[in-house]
Amino acid sequence: MKQGAKFSAAAASSLLILWAGISLGSSSISFGETLKALLEKIFGIPLETEGRIISIVWNLRFPRAILAFMIGGALAASGVVFQSVLRNPLASPYILGVSSGASLGAGLVMLTGFTLPLIRVFTLPLAGFIFGLGTVFLVIWCSSRLDKTMSNNTVILFGMVFSLFVNAILTTLTALYREELRNLLYWQMGSFSMRGWLYSALLLPFLIIGSLAIFRYAREMDILSFGDDEAQSMGVDSVRVRRILLACSAALTGAAVALCGVIGFVDLIAPHLARRITGSRHCYVLPMAFLLGGSLLVVTDLVARTAVSPSELPVGAVTALIGGPFFAWLYFKKR
Repeated sequence: MKQGAKFSAAAASSLLILWAGISLGSSSISFGETLKALLEKIFGIPLETEGRIISIVWNLRFPRAILAFMIGGALAASGVVFQSVLRNPLASPYILGVSSGASLGAGLVMLTGFTLPLIRVFTLPLAGFIFGLGTVFLVIWCSSRLDKTMSNNTVILFGMVFSLFVNAILTTLTALYREELRNLLYWQMGSFSMRGWLYSALLLPFLIIGSLAIFRYAREMDILSFGDDEAQSMGVDSVRVRRILLACSAALTGAAVALCGVIGFVDLIAPHLARRITGSRHCYVLPMAFLLGGSLLVVTDLVARTAVSPSELPVGAVTALIGGPFFAWLYFKKR
């Protein structure tokens, strides 16, 4: 099958999954009613749709499904970068401490009750983003100070050390302030509950800029997969390119974690599925991984909010149930 046909099939499947994510739930709405509600809200076509259906579709499910798709795509694109740059099929953005740093920032806000003026409601996601991104930049800086070439082993080692260190600080804080433990744990497991259009608007700039910057270096990622020596011989500054790619993917992951909490394994599963479909060229892998990651997270969110309805499971817990066996299969297969 040609690449164009593969992308057409993937895009059509993504639209169908989005439609299902909007229609299905504790109050099931037919696909036709969903379409009528969207046409009436977007284009102003008077189709006499019930006000209750319009409210559910437009105010609750549609922004939630769009945000889940965007978050899944951002995490998948970041996973492609980390697996390519570090030349490790088990690598992911969380290995450099993004989730640990973001959790620490969110934990400090929850424990201290600190809020910023004018943007009170977004103090928590902003703190998660700053701490998560700061942890990654600290890892990159320390790695470059110890090893000018920023070898893969050095970067991974510093990332693991910083993750453990930050997790230790977070564990100490939760032990001292146990009354906030439940809220922090729920945030760490990820959720799209009560995330409206404003959250999608906040993520969109990071998603556009980060994704375009990563796609700009698709050819360099192809060359880096052969090793630093080969990349240098072909005129690619491997250290500079690696820093840019890690920073861009960390920004994508940091924004996703800050807005919706820690959601793992999407950045591990989607890139491998994309490579099996399109091959190894990153100009094809990146957009395919984005579509697959977004679709996977929409399906996961649908399962999370319908499996034990009217209660809701954390999305991160559902992705872990899926990703754990996948990780084990991938590890033993590569071994």
